[in-house]
Amino acid sequence: MRNRSNSGVRLDYYQRLLNKTILKYQNPVTGLLPASEENSHAWVRDNVYAVLSVWALALAYRKTADLDEDRAKAYELEQSVVKLMRGLLRCMMSQVEKLERFKHTQHVNDSLHAKYCSKTGKTVVGDQAWGHLQIDATSLYILSLAQMTASGLQIIFTLDEVSFVQNLIFYIETAYRTPDYGIWERGDKTNHGLPELNSSSIGMAKAALEAINELDLFGARGGPLSVVHVLPDEAQQCQAILLSMLPRESNSKEIDAALLTVISFPAFAVDDGEKVEETRDSIVTKLEGKYGFCRFLRDGYKTAREDPNRLHYEPWELQVFERIECQWPMFFALFVLDGLFNGREEQVKKYSEKLDSVMIKTDEGIHLLPELYAVHKEMVEQEYKTPNSQKREAIGRLPHRWGQSLYIISKLVQEGFLSPGELDPLNRRLVSEPKPDIVVQVVILAEDEFIQSKLWEHGIKVQTMEEVRPLQVFPASVLTQIYSLLGRNKKMGLTGRPKNEIGLLATSKLYTYRDQILAFIPQTADEHQFYLPKDTLLKLDMFANDVGFLSSYWGSLGRPLLIFPVSTNLNYLDVGHNPPGALIGTIKKLQSGYIAGTRVHLGNLADFVTTSCITKLSFLRDPSHSEEVKHFVGDIFNRIPDTRPRLLSSSRIKTRPRSHSKSSVHGIVRRSRSIQVDPAQAKERVPSPPSLQESLKKFERGITVDREQSGGVPIPTTSAHGRSHDVEFPIQRPHSPNLHLKGSLHPLHYSHQSPCSSSSPQLFHFFHQGTKQESIINVDELVEQLNNTEVLHEQADIIHYLYLHKGPDWEITIDGKKCYIKELLVELYEKAGHWKHWGLVRHTAGLLKKRVEELALAATDLLVRQKQLSVGLPPDRERVIMRPLPPDELAKIIFDACGEDLSTASLTQELLIYLAMFIRTEPKLFNEMLRLRVGLIIQVMASELARTLKCTGDEASEHLMNLSPFEMKTLLHHILSGKEFVISTGNIQQTQHTQEHTNVEDECRLSVSTKKVGEEATEFARLSRKPHAKMQKSIHHIDPNDLEKDDEGVESDRQGQWLRRRRLDGALNRVPVGFYPRVWKVLKMCHGLVIEGQHLPHSLTREMTPGEFKFALHVEMVLNRIPQPEYRQLMVEALMVLTLLTENDNSKLSFSTLIYVDKIVQTANAIYLKDQKIPSDVMEHSKGAAGISLHFYDTAPSGRFGTMSYLCRALATILPIPVDKDANVDCAVS
Repeated sequence: MRNRSNSGVRLDYYQRLLNKTILKYQNPVTGLLPASEENSHAWVRDNVYAVLSVWALALAYRKTADLDEDRAKAYELEQSVVKLMRGLLRCMMSQVEKLERFKHTQHVNDSLHAKYCSKTGKTVVGDQAWGHLQIDATSLYILSLAQMTASGLQIIFTLDEVSFVQNLIFYIETAYRTPDYGIWERGDKTNHGLPELNSSSIGMAKAALEAINELDLFGARGGPLSVVHVLPDEAQQCQAILLSMLPRESNSKEIDAALLTVISFPAFAVDDGEKVEETRDSIVTKLEGKYGFCRFLRDGYKTAREDPNRLHYEPWELQVFERIECQWPMFFALFVLDGLFNGREEQVKKYSEKLDSVMIKTDEGIHLLPELYAVHKEMVEQEYKTPNSQKREAIGRLPHRWGQSLYIISKLVQEGFLSPGELDPLNRRLVSEPKPDIVVQVVILAEDEFIQSKLWEHGIKVQTMEEVRPLQVFPASVLTQIYSLLGRNKKMGLTGRPKNEIGLLATSKLYTYRDQILAFIPQTADEHQFYLPKDTLLKLDMFANDVGFLSSYWGSLGRPLLIFPVSTNLNYLDVGHNPPGALIGTIKKLQSGYIAGTRVHLGNLADFVTTSCITKLSFLRDPSHSEEVKHFVGDIFNRIPDTRPRLLSSSRIKTRPRSHSKSSVHGIVRRSRSIQVDPAQAKERVPSPPSLQESLKKFERGITVDREQSGGVPIPTTSAHGRSHDVEFPIQRPHSPNLHLKGSLHPLHYSHQSPCSSSSPQLFHFFHQGTKQESIINVDELVEQLNNTEVLHEQADIIHYLYLHKGPDWEITIDGKKCYIKELLVELYEKAGHWKHWGLVRHTAGLLKKRVEELALAATDLLVRQKQLSVGLPPDRERVIMRPLPPDELAKIIFDACGEDLSTASLTQELLIYLAMFIRTEPKLFNEMLRLRVGLIIQVMASELARTLKCTGDEASEHLMNLSPFEMKTLLHHILSGKEFVISTGNIQQTQHTQEHTNVEDECRLSVSTKKVGEEATEFARLSRKPHAKMQKSIHHIDPNDLEKDDEGVESDRQGQWLRRRRLDGALNRVPVGFYPRVWKVLKMCHGLVIEGQHLPHSLTREMTPGEFKFALHVEMVLNRIPQPEYRQLMVEALMVLTLLTENDNSKLSFSTLIYVDKIVQTANAIYLKDQKIPSDVMEHSKGAAGISLHFYDTAPSGRFGTMSYLCRALATILPIPVDKDANVDCAVS
C-alpha cells in the first residue's frame, strides 16, 4: 500500500523536516524548546505552537500506520509532545503561590511567567522585568491540553495536577476583565508596559474554557475526581465581550493579525459568522502584504527606523513606522489552515502560493520559514511613497518555530494526511453552526400554602417548596459556597474558586450530590441582599429578560431550567391579599408556551429532571476535605431561617397615644438630597406660597385624614424673593404626584460648586448649622417621639438623625427593649420595602451601605464593552472608573462620590444594574457613546420629570427618588432611546392597615409609559394626570378654554424639543456615527483644536491611527470637561462642520494655526442673533449655558436657518475660507 500511495515517503520527509527544525532543539531533561541555540529562554506560547506540529504528525502516522515502524514513530512523537506539555506544567506548578494570589488580585506582578529556562525550568527574569501577564499563552496551553487529551494522549498523571489545572481555569476565567500584555507581550503599542484588554486573549480564554469543560484529564482511565469543571457564565462573558470588541484588538490597536487565531484555528472562538467575516476582511484589507501580514498598524518591531537601544517608543514616533511595518509570513500558513477548515479552495490556493514564495530552501532541500521580512534601510523612502513596492529581506530567527510548525500542519492537511476534524477532536470548528431553538423550562414555586391557594383561585396550579421534595431548592448563594470547594488542595496551598457570584447559566442546571438532586434559584431573585427584587414589576421584567438570555446563550446539553419563587413580598396587601395582576398575567403567558418571543414549558420540577442539564458535583467527594464537606453541606441542608423581633411594628404602636407634635428633625431625610436644577430659574418661576397652597387644596379634597392628625412634612420652597418657606401638607405615600404639581421647567444646574457643598441652600442650612441644631435638639425627646410615632417618615427622620449623630452602635430603648440604632435601621429598611416607600428604601439602603450583589459584574459589563463610567455629580464630585474593580472598592468610590446624599448612592448602584442589563440586551442603545456619566444621567432624569410634571427641581428630585425600580428602569430606557414618554397617575385604594403608616386613603402613583405615535404627533411629552372619572366625560362637556390651554402647552413643548434633544445627547455623551475618525482627519490638517481651553494637539495623529480607540478617548476626555450638556453638543456639531469641510475640500485646505471650536460656536450664536433681530433685553433674558441664546439651542441642526448653517458661516469668518461680502459660504456643507 505504501509503494502505491507514496504516503510513507512524504510522512518521513515531514518527520525529517520536524526533527531538523523543531525536535532537534528539545531539551532532554525539561522537554522545553529554547528560543534559539544562543538563547535558552523557552516561551510558553512558542513552545505550544511548536509542539502542535509534532502532535499533528503523530496523528498522521497513527492514522496511516501499516508497519510496526510507523506505529513506533507515532508513539515516539506522542511522547515528545507529552514531554514538552508536562515540562510546561512543571514550570507553572513551581509558581503555585503566584497563581493563588492572582485569583484574588488579577495583578500583573502576581501572574505566571511567560517564559522559563529551557535547561532548568526555572524563571529567567523578575516579575516586573517582563510583561508576564499573557492570558492568551496560558489559555492556549489549556486548549491544547484539552485537544490532545481528547485525541488519546495522557498528559496529566496525578490528582494534584488535576487540582492545578482546575485552578488554571480560575486564572483565565476573568480574561474578559483583565488587561494583559497580549500575544506580542507589549500591551499598549508604545511598549511602555501598559497592559490593555486584548480581543486575542479573551477569545483564546473563551475557547479554552469551553474546550476543557467536563473533560476527564485522565482520559478513558479517569474517574469523577479527574474531571475539570467550568462555570458556563464565565465563558459566556468572554464571548459577549469578544463580540463587542471585534474586529478591534485593543484600545491602541484597531486591528491585529493575531485575531486570525481566534476566529479560526486553533481557537474557533467566535460563533457569529458575520463577525468572523468582518474580522477576516479587516485583517486582509489593512494588514496584508507581499511577504506576509503586519502584526498591527504602526508596528515598529525590527523596522529600519526602530531604535535598537530602547524598548519603548515615543508617542510621536509611531507615525514613522507607518507603511514600513515588518511582514510575518506565518500568517500565510494560518490563512491556508483557515481555508482548509472552511472549505475555501481559492483561499487555500492563493495563500499556499504566497507561502511557498517566501520559504527559504537550504542546501539539504529543507524548506524554512523566516520570522519576518523587513524593508531595507536604503529603500524606506520609496516604500513610504509606494507601499509594497520594495523588495524586503528576511530577518529574525530562521526558522521561526512557531511559523514552521503552522507550515507543517497546513501541509499535512493539504496533502490529505489529516482531516480538519482530526486536528479538532473537540469539534471547536463547529461553534458557528446553527443551533436548534431552545425551549426554556420554567418552574413556579410558592413560598407557602397560602400563596399556593391564592394562585389556585386564578386557575394556576403550583407546588410549594416543601412539595418538591426529595428535590432540594436553594438560593444561588449556596451554589457559590459549594463551588468555592472546587479545586481546593491543601498540599499545594490552593483555596479553590474565589467566591464570585454565580451566573444565570449555572443556576439553570440541576446538580447531583450523592443521592440528592439540587436546584437553585437565580441570583436576581434573591430578596435578602438588595431591594431591587422587592419590586414586583421589576422582578417580572428581569424574569422575562432571563428567559430571553437563556434562549440566546444556552449551549449545554439538555434544556435550561428557570425557577421563579413567589413569596409574600410579591403581593400588594390589599383587602383580598390577592397576587398582583402582573404576576398572574406573566404566568398565563408562560402557560401559553411563549413569553417575549421565547418558547417556554411550564411544569413541575420533577417533570423536568429527565430533560434538564445535570452536572455531578463530583469534586465534593474528594477525600482530602471530606469532613469539611460533610459539615459544610450539613449546615446548608439544615439551615434555620433567621428571625428577629419587630421593634417598630404597628401592633405595639397601636396601644400608644398618637403624638400631635412635629418632630424637631422633620424633613432631615429630604434635605440630604443633592440632585438640583437651576436655582436661578427656580427663583423666577416657582409660584408664591399662597398659590402653591391653593393648588394643594385641590388635591386634598379627597383626603379624609385631618392635616393635624396626619402629621405634616415641611416642604422647603423658595419664593420670588429667595426666602425659604415651610409648606405643610399631609404625609403621603412617596409615589403621590399630588404632593408637587406646581412649578415649571428648569434647565439643569451646572454650578462649579460641589453638589453637596455650601452652594446648596438646603444642604448649607442643615450641614453647616449642625452644632446649633444639635444644641437645640433633645435626644431624649426624639427617642420618646420614636416610641410614640406610627408614621414611617417620622421614624425615618428620627432614626436618620440618631444614626448620623450617635452612630449605628448607639444603644436605645424601644418599648422597654434595648437595641442598637443599626437594628432599627434594618427594620425601617424592611418596612419601607414592604410598603413600597421607594424613597425611604433607597435612603436606608444607603445608610446601611448596602451593595447590590452584581455591582462589580454590572460595571465590568459596561467597562469591557469600552464604555467608561463616572459616578457622582459633575464637576467636583465626579469620579471616573476606567477599569474593572472589586465590588467593595467600587461601592466605596460610589459612596465617596455621592457624599452625604446616600439616596443617590443607592440610585447610582441601581442605574448601573439597569445600564448593564441594557448593554447586554440592547447594545445599539449605546452606539457612539464612550463614557456613561451616571451622575449627569440622574440630573437629566430629574430634569425630564420637572419638564413633564411641570414642577420645581426639588419636587422632581423627590419624585425621582420615589419611583419604583421598574419605573426607574423604564424612565432610563426612554432617555437612552430618545423616546417620548408620559407620566400618568392612578389612584390605588389602600387598606386600613396601610393608613396606619401613610395616613392617606387614596394614593396616586407615578407611572412611566411610552407615548404612542398618534399622541406624539399631537402632544409633545404631556403629563397625563387627569383623574379617571374626568377622563370618562363626554366630548360635549369639554371646556373650550381647556382645549386652548392644552394647545398652548403643546406648542410650548414643541418649542423646547431641540434644546431637550441636545441636553439628552450631551448628557449621554452621544456623538454622530464615525465622529472620532473624522475628528482625526481635522486634526491632521491643522496644528490643533482648542475646546474650552483644552488642547487636542496635532501630534496625536502621529501617535494614533484614525480608528484607534485610544484617540476617541482623548477627544471624549476633552469634551467631558464641558459641564453643560447642551453646550457640549453644540461643540460636537461645530466639530462635525469642520469634518464635513475636510471631506469636501479634496485635501486642498490646510491651516497653520490652532482652531478654537468654542469661538466658532460663539460666533455662530452672534450671527444667529443678528439675523433674528432679537431685542437686546430679550437677548439678555434668554441667555442659556455658556452665554448662548436659548433660542439658538432650540434651533434644528438642518435647514437654511439651522445651527449647522450658522456654524458654517461662523467658520468662514474665522478661518481663511472664500466667502462673499455677507459671509455666505458656497460649499457642499453650507
